[in-house]
Amino acid sequence: MFTTENTVIGFIGTGVMGKSMEGHLLDAGYKLVVYSRTMDKARVLLDLGAEWAESPNEVAKKSSVIFTMVGYPTDVEEVYLGVNGLIQNGKNGSYFIDMTTSAPSLAVKIAKEAKKRGIKAIDAPVSGGDVGAKEATLSIMVGGEQDAFDEVRPLLALLGTNVIYQGKPGAGQHTKMSNQIAIASNMIGVCEAIIYAEKAGLDPENVLRSISTGAAGSWSLNNLAPRMLNGNFEPGFYIKHFIKDMRIALAEAEMMGMEVPGLTLAKSLYDQLAEKGEENSGTQALYKYWK
Repeated sequence: MFTTENTVIGFIGTGVMGKSMEGHLLDAGYKLVVYSRTMDKARVLLDLGAEWAESPNEVAKKSSVIFTMVGYPTDVEEVYLGVNGLIQNGKNGSYFIDMTTSAPSLAVKIAKEAKKRGIKAIDAPVSGGDVGAKEATLSIMVGGEQDAFDEVRPLLALLGTNVIYQGKPGAGQHTKMSNQIAIASNMIGVCEAIIYAEKAGLDPENVLRSISTGAAGSWSLNNLAPRMLNGNFEPGFYIKHFIKDMRIALAEAEMMGMEVPGLTLAKSLYDQLAEKGEENSGTQALYKYWK
Protein backbone atom coordinates (compact mmCIF):
# COMPACT_ATOMS: atom_id res chain seq x y z
CA MET A 1 0.00 0.00 0.00
CA PHE A 2 1.50 3.30 -1.09
CA THR A 3 0.92 6.15 1.33
CA THR A 4 2.16 9.72 1.34
CA GLU A 5 4.12 8.89 4.49
CA ASN A 6 6.03 5.86 3.23
CA THR A 7 6.35 6.47 -0.51
CA VAL A 8 8.73 8.66 -2.48
CA ILE A 9 7.75 8.91 -6.14
CA GLY A 10 10.24 9.61 -8.91
CA PHE A 11 9.22 11.09 -12.24
CA ILE A 12 11.48 11.37 -15.28
CA GLY A 13 10.24 13.73 -17.99
CA THR A 14 8.64 17.14 -17.53
CA GLY A 15 7.10 17.76 -20.93
CA VAL A 16 3.69 19.06 -21.96
CA MET A 17 1.83 16.16 -20.32
CA GLY A 18 4.33 14.99 -17.71
CA LYS A 19 4.40 18.33 -15.95
CA SER A 20 0.64 18.24 -15.29
CA MET A 21 0.75 14.62 -14.16
CA GLU A 22 3.54 15.36 -11.70
CA GLY A 23 1.47 18.22 -10.35
CA HIS A 24 -1.35 15.81 -9.52
CA LEU A 25 1.02 13.58 -7.55
CA LEU A 26 2.25 16.60 -5.59
CA ASP A 27 -1.33 17.71 -4.96
CA ALA A 28 -2.06 14.25 -3.54
CA GLY A 29 0.67 14.83 -0.95
CA TYR A 30 3.43 12.57 -2.27
CA LYS A 31 7.10 13.44 -2.02
CA LEU A 32 8.31 13.81 -5.60
CA VAL A 33 11.80 13.56 -7.08
CA VAL A 34 12.04 14.79 -10.68
CA TYR A 35 14.59 14.67 -13.46
CA SER A 36 14.66 16.02 -17.00
CA ARG A 37 17.48 16.93 -19.34
CA THR A 38 16.78 20.62 -18.77
CA MET A 39 16.27 21.80 -15.20
CA ASP A 40 14.35 24.89 -16.34
CA LYS A 41 11.52 22.66 -17.58
CA ALA A 42 11.05 21.42 -14.02
CA ARG A 43 11.17 24.86 -12.40
CA VAL A 44 7.42 25.08 -11.77
CA LEU A 45 7.45 21.67 -10.07
CA LEU A 46 10.46 22.55 -7.94
CA ASP A 47 8.67 25.70 -6.81
CA LEU A 48 5.75 23.48 -5.75
CA GLY A 49 8.01 21.33 -3.57
CA ALA A 50 9.46 18.67 -5.84
CA GLU A 51 13.10 17.67 -5.35
CA TRP A 52 15.54 17.84 -8.25
CA ALA A 53 17.69 14.85 -9.21
CA GLU A 54 20.81 15.12 -11.33
CA SER A 55 20.30 11.81 -13.18
CA PRO A 56 18.01 8.76 -13.55
CA ASN A 57 20.53 7.03 -11.29
CA GLU A 58 19.74 9.46 -8.48
CA VAL A 59 16.00 9.12 -9.04
CA ALA A 60 16.34 5.34 -8.75
CA LYS A 61 18.20 5.58 -5.47
CA LYS A 62 15.75 8.00 -3.86
CA SER A 63 12.41 6.59 -5.04
CA SER A 64 10.40 3.42 -4.59
CA VAL A 65 7.93 4.13 -7.42
CA ILE A 66 9.21 5.74 -10.61
CA PHE A 67 7.17 7.09 -13.52
CA THR A 68 8.79 7.88 -16.84
CA MET A 69 7.42 9.87 -19.75
CA VAL A 70 10.12 10.69 -22.25
CA GLY A 71 10.24 11.20 -26.01
CA TYR A 72 11.36 8.19 -28.01
CA PRO A 73 12.07 4.46 -27.57
CA THR A 74 15.79 5.29 -27.66
CA ASP A 75 15.23 7.59 -24.66
CA VAL A 76 13.29 4.86 -22.86
CA GLU A 77 16.09 2.37 -23.49
CA GLU A 78 18.72 4.77 -22.20
CA VAL A 79 16.73 5.69 -19.09
CA TYR A 80 15.98 2.09 -18.16
CA LEU A 81 18.81 -0.03 -19.54
CA GLY A 82 21.77 2.36 -19.65
CA VAL A 83 24.72 2.12 -17.28
CA ASN A 84 23.34 5.01 -15.25
CA GLY A 85 19.76 3.89 -15.80
CA LEU A 86 16.94 2.81 -13.56
CA ILE A 87 17.27 -0.97 -13.67
CA GLN A 88 21.01 -1.00 -12.98
CA ASN A 89 20.54 1.32 -10.01
CA GLY A 90 16.99 0.59 -8.84
CA LYS A 91 16.14 -0.78 -5.42
CA ASN A 92 14.79 -4.28 -4.93
CA GLY A 93 11.03 -4.05 -4.55
CA SER A 94 10.71 -0.87 -6.61
CA TYR A 95 7.99 -0.24 -9.19
CA PHE A 96 8.78 1.28 -12.60
CA ILE A 97 5.92 2.67 -14.69
CA ASP A 98 6.73 3.78 -18.22
CA MET A 99 4.03 6.04 -19.65
CA THR A 100 5.95 6.86 -22.83
CA THR A 101 4.45 5.55 -26.04
CA SER A 102 7.17 3.11 -27.02
CA ALA A 103 7.82 -0.21 -28.75
CA PRO A 104 6.01 -3.24 -27.26
CA SER A 105 9.15 -5.36 -27.66
CA LEU A 106 11.13 -2.86 -25.59
CA ALA A 107 8.50 -2.98 -22.83
CA VAL A 108 8.89 -6.78 -22.71
CA LYS A 109 12.69 -6.48 -22.51
CA ILE A 110 12.51 -3.92 -19.70
CA ALA A 111 10.08 -6.09 -17.71
CA LYS A 112 12.38 -9.12 -18.02
CA GLU A 113 15.49 -7.21 -16.96
CA ALA A 114 13.67 -5.53 -14.08
CA LYS A 115 12.37 -8.86 -12.79
CA LYS A 116 15.94 -10.17 -12.53
CA ARG A 117 16.63 -7.41 -9.98
CA GLY A 118 13.42 -7.82 -8.01
CA ILE A 119 11.77 -4.80 -9.64
CA LYS A 120 8.26 -4.74 -11.12
CA ALA A 121 8.05 -2.90 -14.46
CA ILE A 122 4.81 -1.80 -16.09
CA ASP A 123 4.12 -0.25 -19.49
CA ALA A 124 1.29 2.26 -19.15
CA PRO A 125 1.00 4.62 -22.14
CA VAL A 126 -1.77 7.19 -22.08
CA SER A 127 -4.25 8.95 -24.33
CA GLY A 128 -6.06 12.23 -23.77
CA GLY A 129 -3.45 14.82 -24.66
CA ASP A 130 -2.63 17.94 -22.71
CA VAL A 131 -6.26 18.41 -21.68
CA GLY A 132 -6.50 14.91 -20.21
CA ALA A 133 -3.21 15.39 -18.38
CA LYS A 134 -4.30 18.72 -16.89
CA GLU A 135 -7.71 17.42 -15.83
CA ALA A 136 -6.45 13.98 -14.69
CA THR A 137 -8.88 12.29 -17.10
CA LEU A 138 -6.35 10.32 -19.11
CA SER A 139 -7.03 6.88 -20.52
CA ILE A 140 -4.23 4.65 -19.23
CA MET A 141 -3.49 1.34 -20.97
CA VAL A 142 -1.52 -1.05 -18.78
CA GLY A 143 0.68 -4.03 -19.53
CA GLY A 144 2.59 -6.04 -16.94
CA GLU A 145 2.00 -8.56 -14.18
CA GLN A 146 -1.51 -8.46 -12.72
CA ASP A 147 -0.33 -8.14 -9.13
CA ALA A 148 1.92 -5.19 -9.99
CA PHE A 149 -0.99 -3.45 -11.72
CA ASP A 150 -3.26 -4.03 -8.73
CA GLU A 151 -0.68 -2.47 -6.43
CA VAL A 152 -0.03 0.69 -8.46
CA ARG A 153 -3.59 1.24 -9.65
CA PRO A 154 -4.40 3.79 -6.88
CA LEU A 155 -1.49 5.92 -8.11
CA LEU A 156 -2.59 5.63 -11.73
CA ALA A 157 -6.07 6.68 -10.66
CA LEU A 158 -4.61 10.05 -9.63
CA LEU A 159 -3.73 10.64 -13.28
CA GLY A 160 -6.60 9.14 -15.24
CA THR A 161 -10.23 8.11 -15.07
CA ASN A 162 -10.04 5.17 -17.48
CA VAL A 163 -7.34 2.85 -16.13
CA ILE A 164 -7.56 -0.57 -17.78
CA TYR A 165 -5.31 -3.61 -17.44
CA GLN A 166 -4.65 -5.06 -20.90
CA GLY A 167 -2.43 -8.05 -20.09
CA LYS A 168 1.19 -9.17 -20.00
CA PRO A 169 4.21 -6.87 -20.52
CA GLY A 170 3.93 -5.03 -23.83
CA ALA A 171 0.12 -5.23 -23.91
CA GLY A 172 -0.24 -1.60 -22.86
CA GLN A 173 1.96 -0.51 -25.76
CA HIS A 174 0.07 -2.68 -28.25
CA THR A 175 -3.17 -1.08 -27.03
CA LYS A 176 -1.67 2.39 -27.53
CA MET A 177 -0.75 1.42 -31.09
CA SER A 178 -4.43 0.57 -31.69
CA ASN A 179 -5.30 3.98 -30.28
CA GLN A 180 -2.83 5.78 -32.55
CA ILE A 181 -4.01 3.89 -35.64
CA ALA A 182 -7.59 5.00 -34.93
CA ILE A 183 -6.50 8.62 -34.40
CA ALA A 184 -4.35 8.73 -37.55
CA SER A 185 -7.18 8.08 -40.01
CA ASN A 186 -9.65 10.06 -37.91
CA MET A 187 -7.45 13.18 -38.09
CA ILE A 188 -7.53 13.02 -41.89
CA GLY A 189 -11.34 12.84 -41.78
CA VAL A 190 -11.62 15.73 -39.30
CA CYS A 191 -9.43 18.01 -41.44
CA GLU A 192 -11.15 17.10 -44.71
CA ALA A 193 -14.56 17.70 -43.13
CA ILE A 194 -13.60 21.18 -41.92
CA ILE A 195 -11.95 22.16 -45.22
CA TYR A 196 -14.98 20.86 -47.14
CA ALA A 197 -17.34 22.93 -44.99
CA GLU A 198 -15.24 26.04 -45.59
CA LYS A 199 -15.09 25.51 -49.36
CA ALA A 200 -18.86 24.96 -49.43
CA GLY A 201 -19.30 28.42 -47.93
CA LEU A 202 -20.59 27.15 -44.58
CA ASP A 203 -19.77 28.43 -41.12
CA PRO A 204 -17.42 25.64 -39.95
CA GLU A 205 -18.07 26.34 -36.27
CA ASN A 206 -21.79 25.91 -36.89
CA VAL A 207 -21.10 22.72 -38.84
CA LEU A 208 -19.17 21.40 -35.84
CA ARG A 209 -22.21 21.97 -33.64
CA SER A 210 -24.17 19.57 -35.87
CA ILE A 211 -21.65 16.84 -36.63
CA SER A 212 -19.76 16.60 -33.35
CA THR A 213 -22.78 15.21 -31.50
CA GLY A 214 -23.79 12.77 -34.23
CA ALA A 215 -22.26 9.59 -35.62
CA ALA A 216 -19.13 11.50 -36.72
CA GLY A 217 -18.34 12.60 -33.17
CA SER A 218 -14.85 11.89 -31.83
CA TRP A 219 -12.34 13.29 -29.35
CA SER A 220 -10.34 14.85 -32.19
CA LEU A 221 -13.42 16.48 -33.70
CA ASN A 222 -14.54 17.88 -30.34
CA ASN A 223 -11.16 19.01 -29.03
CA LEU A 224 -8.86 19.63 -31.99
CA ALA A 225 -11.16 20.94 -34.73
CA PRO A 226 -11.94 24.10 -32.67
CA ARG A 227 -8.20 24.68 -32.28
CA MET A 228 -7.78 24.42 -36.05
CA LEU A 229 -10.46 27.04 -36.62
CA ASN A 230 -8.89 29.35 -34.04
CA GLY A 231 -5.46 29.03 -35.65
CA ASN A 232 -4.13 27.39 -32.50
CA PHE A 233 -1.49 24.87 -33.49
CA GLU A 234 0.35 24.73 -30.16
CA PRO A 235 1.21 21.16 -29.19
CA GLY A 236 -1.06 19.17 -26.97
CA PHE A 237 0.81 16.36 -28.68
CA TYR A 238 3.75 17.02 -30.98
CA ILE A 239 3.68 16.01 -34.65
CA LYS A 240 7.22 14.62 -34.26
CA HIS A 241 6.04 12.30 -31.50
CA PHE A 242 2.98 11.21 -33.47
CA ILE A 243 5.21 10.33 -36.42
CA LYS A 244 7.31 8.25 -34.00
CA ASP A 245 4.18 6.43 -32.82
CA MET A 246 2.99 5.76 -36.36
CA ARG A 247 6.44 4.42 -37.26
CA ILE A 248 6.22 1.94 -34.37
CA ALA A 249 2.69 0.89 -35.35
CA LEU A 250 3.70 0.39 -39.00
CA ALA A 251 6.62 -1.81 -37.93
CA GLU A 252 4.42 -3.89 -35.61
CA ALA A 253 1.76 -4.26 -38.31
CA GLU A 254 4.38 -5.40 -40.81
CA MET A 255 5.62 -8.06 -38.38
CA MET A 256 2.02 -9.30 -38.08
CA GLY A 257 1.57 -9.33 -41.86
CA MET A 258 -1.16 -6.68 -41.69
CA GLU A 259 -1.86 -3.94 -44.22
CA VAL A 260 -2.64 -0.52 -42.73
CA PRO A 261 -3.45 1.81 -45.66
CA GLY A 262 -5.07 4.50 -43.49
CA LEU A 263 -2.09 4.67 -41.17
CA THR A 264 0.32 4.69 -44.12
CA LEU A 265 -1.46 7.66 -45.70
CA ALA A 266 -1.63 9.60 -42.43
CA LYS A 267 2.09 9.15 -41.80
CA SER A 268 2.95 10.33 -45.31
CA LEU A 269 0.92 13.54 -44.78
CA TYR A 270 2.50 14.22 -41.39
CA ASP A 271 5.96 13.51 -42.84
CA GLN A 272 5.34 16.24 -45.42
CA LEU A 273 4.36 18.70 -42.69
CA ALA A 274 7.45 17.84 -40.66
CA GLU A 275 9.63 18.46 -43.72
CA LYS A 276 8.08 21.94 -43.90
CA GLY A 277 9.10 22.70 -40.31
CA GLU A 278 5.92 21.72 -38.47
CA GLU A 279 7.40 18.89 -36.39
CA ASN A 280 6.98 20.86 -33.15
CA SER A 281 3.38 21.85 -33.88
CA GLY A 282 0.40 20.01 -32.45
CA THR A 283 -1.17 17.19 -34.44
CA GLN A 284 -4.08 19.48 -35.36
CA ALA A 285 -1.66 21.28 -37.69
CA LEU A 286 -2.54 18.58 -40.25
CA TYR A 287 -5.19 21.15 -41.19
CA LYS A 288 -2.37 23.16 -42.79
CA TYR A 289 -1.76 20.42 -45.36
CA TRP A 290 -4.88 21.55 -47.20
CA LYS A 291 -4.34 25.24 -46.48
